[in-house]
Amino acid sequence: MSEPETSGTHPSQPRPVRLRDALLRARIEAADRTGVVVDLRDAEVARLEILNDALDPLFAQVPEQIDLFDRGISQGDTPRLWIDAVAHIMMGRDKRMYRFVQDTRFGRIVLAESHDTAVIVEAVTDYVARRMIERERAMVVPPEPKPQIIEPPRRSRVWPFVFGFILGAAALFGVAVLAALRSW
Repeated sequence: MSEPETSGTHPSQPRPVRLRDALLRARIEAADRTGVVVDLRDAEVARLEILNDALDPLFAQVPEQIDLFDRGISQGDTPRLWIDAVAHIMMGRDKRMYRFVQDTRFGRIVLAESHDTAVIVEAVTDYVARRMIERERAMVVPPEPKPQIIEPPRRSRVWPFVFGFILGAAALFGVAVLAALRSW
């Protein structure tokens, strides 16, 4: 390491090198040189820790009231960097490739896969943004639809009039017939 690393925003200013990062890189290099399984597992964990550190600025921007994300590294047979309950990052078969996956009810889907940390950070950023939008949509209470008032169908007013007229005429005719029969 002849020169200190520089950040992409200010190339003239050296990025502060942390001892932890240097130790993690040294572990990875040692695992690359040896074929010991334990060292490979340590290299997986070290790479996931480097990625976890790269995700710190992203998760620092997530508001505290949003508790969707629970980031952490699990130290099982297959080390994983968990983003939330359904998404995690694990190392690929070659132990150098990051694989960002999400568990769904239909199985596991690969969201991103790359050797480059920046590509995975970008994929996780997109995933976090989508999850936050889903949360906002779920939290919005849609207004209750107003019940539609169904008016009864309007009946024609002509037929009751005609019917009443005929009944009235028939009643008058009946009264006239009765009056004529009494006068006889």
